[in-house]
Amino acid sequence: MDYGRKRKLSFLTIGLLFFLSGIEYAVILPTIWRYLQILNAPPYFLGLGLSAFSFSGLVTGPLFGRWSDRTGATKTIILFSNLFEIVGNFMYFIGYSKWLLLSSRLVAGIGAGAGSSIFGFLTRTTVPEERARVFAAVMASRQAGLLIGPAFNIFLRLCDFRLGPFIVNKYTAPGLFMCAMWLVLQLAVVLLYWDVPPLDSVPEMYTALRRVKEEEERPLVRLQGEDGTPGSGSYTMAMSDQTETRLSEELGPSEYEATPASDSPHSPDDPFENFNASQEFLREEVVVLLTAQFITLFNQTALETMVTPMTQKYFGFGELGNSVMYGLCGVEVIGGFFLVRWLSRVLEERVLLAAGLLVSCVACVWCLVFLADPKGGFALELTEFIIGVFLQLMGLPFVAVSQVSLFSKVTAEKTQGFSQGVRRSIGGLATILGPLWAGGLTGNLYVMLGMMLFLLTLIMIMMALSYDKLVEPPVVRHADDSESEG
Repeated sequence: MDYGRKRKLSFLTIGLLFFLSGIEYAVILPTIWRYLQILNAPPYFLGLGLSAFSFSGLVTGPLFGRWSDRTGATKTIILFSNLFEIVGNFMYFIGYSKWLLLSSRLVAGIGAGAGSSIFGFLTRTTVPEERARVFAAVMASRQAGLLIGPAFNIFLRLCDFRLGPFIVNKYTAPGLFMCAMWLVLQLAVVLLYWDVPPLDSVPEMYTALRRVKEEEERPLVRLQGEDGTPGSGSYTMAMSDQTETRLSEELGPSEYEATPASDSPHSPDDPFENFNASQEFLREEVVVLLTAQFITLFNQTALETMVTPMTQKYFGFGELGNSVMYGLCGVEVIGGFFLVRWLSRVLEERVLLAAGLLVSCVACVWCLVFLADPKGGFALELTEFIIGVFLQLMGLPFVAVSQVSLFSKVTAEKTQGFSQGVRRSIGGLATILGPLWAGGLTGNLYVMLGMMLFLLTLIMIMMALSYDKLVEPPVVRHADDSESEG
């Protein structure tokens, strides 16, 4: 099987992994509170259970990322991390006590740490021009899982039987279901996923890709050469044809597989040999992107925490009403990711990031004006609420995709897994603090929304001051590289 087909199937498997992670969240979240009540857990166990998953991913993300950077064995890491998802969800199915349920989410969260290795893999196996589109598709896969996940609860809530010594009901069934789904993913990873080496691990292939890019940026026909000699246009066309022919040959399976990644001069044995964490993560542009990651997820989880109490208080929404609302929100977010995927072809990531932050600021202002102290009739209040939620969700895909893509470009490629792990850990911290902040302020929306607007204003100012640095660093080409291309 050639390189291109292996790469596409590997990307498809990654999409399936993120799809299942969305389904897991959607089938566990609606039932975990009642499950804990049956096990006589105090109310604060709900917050502990939801935070435990994020906490595990926060800790293990950089560890898995460092592992993948050193070995390049992303497939092994995915298979290993999925074991924790399988065991954790089986523990959730067993139940038995509130402590076992809490431990189950802690164990399952370890598996989420593999996301750092996956984003590192995607960075190494994509060219910068396509990276935002690939990230958008992967993130949309998780949103699709969040959208479809509630549909599985339709039949899971009907479960009422025994499986040996275990009881299968609407509270334990989600754990058993997700355990089976992660087992299916294990099989998919074994059969459909390959640790395809980075594009620059084979010098000839990397050079051909770069030449194609250069040829696309030049006119196909030039009447004069740089020295004014006529007739050089035909030479340019001929060279373009030869480059495309060489590229198709170099992407073939025989030559590609015959060149191991370890033989590449661009792949040192230890990618952390000259790595300095403070120099890597305290650079201005990196701090801006990590701050954007934190603020975006903090505001998103705070919004999720706020929405359900508001719909119950002002509109009388029950389980069905909230399910319909979340379903429509999922459709909007998925559409937003595909919009970003299309716009990334014509706009820079930093432009998309600025647009997303601006929309989020407008949404916060709208919510402060119309939702913090609603005074209109039911229809007017509902319309204002829908517009506010719509604006909040519209900015999310723009910020999420652009900051991930930019982060992959401004950090070192050889330590991408570890860097993505740090980024995801920052996001994990935000998903822990966001609900804690919003949970105590659902009765004082001015304070809660005011903090969200303050954070967005802060990151807008930071981005404006660092706008010129939010680009891919220039590639330093050495003399020996030029000679090898000649």
